Parts: sequence; C-alpha cells; structure tokens
Amino acid sequence: MTENLNLIDTFSEFKEFKHIDREALMHILEDIFKQMLLKKYGANSNVNVIVNVDKGDVEFQRFLEIVEDGHLTDECTQIELSKAVKIEPDFEVGEELCETILLKDFGRRDIIALRQSLAAKIAEYEKDVVFHKYEKKIGDIVTGTVVHATRKEISFVDEEGIELVIKKTGIIPRDFYKKGDPIRAVVVKVEPKTNSAFIEASRTSPVFLERLMEEEIPEIYDGLIVIKNIVRIPGERAKIAVETFDDRIDPIGACVGMKGSRIHGVVRELREENIDIVNYTSNIELYVARVLNPAKITSLTIDEENKSVTAFMKPDQISLAIGKNGSNIRLASKLTGYEIEVVRENAIAEEDIELKEFEDEIDTWIIDVLRSIGCDTGKSVLSIDRDELIRRTDLEEETIDEVINIIRKEFQDDEDEDVSTSLNVN
Repeated sequence: MTENLNLIDTFSEFKEFKHIDREALMHILEDIFKQMLLKKYGANSNVNVIVNVDKGDVEFQRFLEIVEDGHLTDECTQIELSKAVKIEPDFEVGEELCETILLKDFGRRDIIALRQSLAAKIAEYEKDVVFHKYEKKIGDIVTGTVVHATRKEISFVDEEGIELVIKKTGIIPRDFYKKGDPIRAVVVKVEPKTNSAFIEASRTSPVFLERLMEEEIPEIYDGLIVIKNIVRIPGERAKIAVETFDDRIDPIGACVGMKGSRIHGVVRELREENIDIVNYTSNIELYVARVLNPAKITSLTIDEENKSVTAFMKPDQISLAIGKNGSNIRLASKLTGYEIEVVRENAIAEEDIELKEFEDEIDTWIIDVLRSIGCDTGKSVLSIDRDELIRRTDLEEETIDEVINIIRKEFQDDEDEDVSTSLNVN
C-alpha cells in the first residue's frame, strides 16, 4: 500500500494551484489508472481501482476466473488452476482470483504516459469547472488583482487565481491601473478555449453601473426601486431612469442619499462619471422634460411614427440641454428611445434662414452637426464665436470658416437686394 500511496504523492503536484477539489482529483485518478490497467492487461480485463479519498491512497486489483489446465481461452480474464494454486492452494476451478497489482508491475513509460494523461484530464476538467462557474456569473461584479495593464487591455485574477480580461472597449478612459492594484468589473462574456476558458469583463457596461447601484442602495437591491434603463458615456456622464411603486419612497432621494452619500461611492468607482437620476414615466412629454434637465423646455412636439421629439426652449437653455460635446442630449435620446432635437423658441424670424436652405452649398452631415449643438438657423450660427463653434462641433477650422462665409454671403446678398429694391422704388 505504501507504494501506491507514493504514487498519489507523485501526482499531488497537479492539485496545486488548480481549481479542482481533492475528491474530483481522486475520481480523475481512478479513471486514468483504470485506462492504464486495461491497456496493459487487455480491454476485456476485469480490473478495479480503489481510491481512498480520506487517506489519499489507491489500490489496483485484477480479477481472473480459474479454469482447468488446458481450457484457457482468454488470458485477459482467465487463469489456469495450476497457476492459481501457487498463489493460494485452496483455489478450485470456477472460483475468482483477485490479484493485487503493484507499481513495480508498471514500467517507466507507463508512468510517463499516465502523468501525461492525468495532466490533460485535469486541464480539461479545470477548464469545464471555470467555464461553468463563470457562465453563471455573467452580469455579476468580480473583484480581483491586476496582473497586467495597458491602455488596450487589463488582465486580472480573482481570489481563486482565475484570469479575466478587460478589453479596450471595457476600460473607462480615466482608468489607470498597475500590477497589484485591486480592480472591480462586471462579467460580460465567457467562452470555452482549447486549454482554458476566456472570461471577459467590463467597466463601461451599463450593467456594471446597475450592479454598483444595487450594492450601494438597499432599496434597489430589495426591489423597492426599479432601474428601468441606464445609458452611459463611460467616465463622462450617465443617465438612470428609476421607478418605485411605493409612494412613501422618493426614488431619486434614496439613490442619491443624504448629501450624496450613497451615489458618491458609485461616482468614485466610475472615475467621477456624472450620474443623472430621473423618475421614469410613460408620459413622454414629462419624461423628455426630466431627462433634459437642467434645461427648461418651453414646448415640444412629438412624432410617434418616427419616434422623434422637437423641444423648443429659450436660447440660454439650449447649451444646457445639449451638454458638453452633446453628451446630455445624446444620452437623453438613448434613455427615452426618441430622437430629441432642441430648437430655439421663435427661432425662425422673417429675416433669418433655416440651415436646411443651405443644403446646396453645405453638406447635410455638417448641417446635422450644427443642429446637434442647437444651431438651426443661419443667424444662430453667426451668433456663436468662431472658436467656440470649432470647439463645440469638433469640425475643422477650414470647414467652419467656409460655413460662416457661405451664411454671411447669403445675408449680405439679401441686404444688397433690399437696398437695390429700395433705390429702384425711389
């Protein structure tokens, strides 16, 4: 038995740092040993492997039917009486002999092959264990330690040493990690690989924000407040629509907490990402008004067929509605599911010209960019400083200069025409 126990010790290295428990290892050993015995003594052999999980030892047995001398038909399953009685004198024909097999009965090649088979079997088992474990964790937050970090990819391991990867699209722009740093992310994908499972995590997914909110806000975790939708520009801004059916609960107040105590932890984890929380409502007019906050809407029109909304507001409210680089209106459109356009109240005066009238001279996509920052008429473009236009639209200087010249020329031509008409009348 000592020799067999040593065999278990020889293979104990496979258990170290593997995601496999002792009992599972013993079952794998039993299967591998049995295959080895069948290969050595024949596929029809009646063999048995006894693994003692508690003691960590193993015993091999081979069973042979005792037959009369000269009547041997299968050496794999039978033994002649004359040979059997040398082992035990009381044996008789028809009885079964149990032969104990020792390590010395195996050669060095057998042991090497056994080790290779065991390594492959454990690797396959480990891959399946990790895959099925993390398949159930999709959508959950995992905490780990960074092992490698670049701008394009971050690798980290969980408490069991399982590796996860965050691709570039899952990294918040302000994220900065180095080896050894703690990190949190949400599991978004698990795929089987040849030798392992590929586990992808993300810090930019809306689900990551949702799970953070559940951790920080008990009412969300308990289901008293429901998150209807989340949209994000990672590291910059996010909007969350919440709803509650308990009139005693103020959903926004509960999410924010006293002096922002609850939401602060979430904001800090997301690299100071601004988070707007709004009360969800099926009333689209009220919903749009809420998601465009802090801008105040004067009136709006809804096109249900095209899922679009035109919001009219005073000139000083347009920049608030659009937000930095158009982030507020872009997120508002995603949150509501309606394409939102903001227009100045009483924008189209008789002496002004809608931007669409310039489509023959200015590309449509440029006009769309200008409208996205609240400029829907010629004079609304000219009312903004050139450098400010470049900054807000992110268009080339030459493009902005050309647009300004085209619009100015149009108004200049109109003025010249008015003067000419006036002179002719006189």
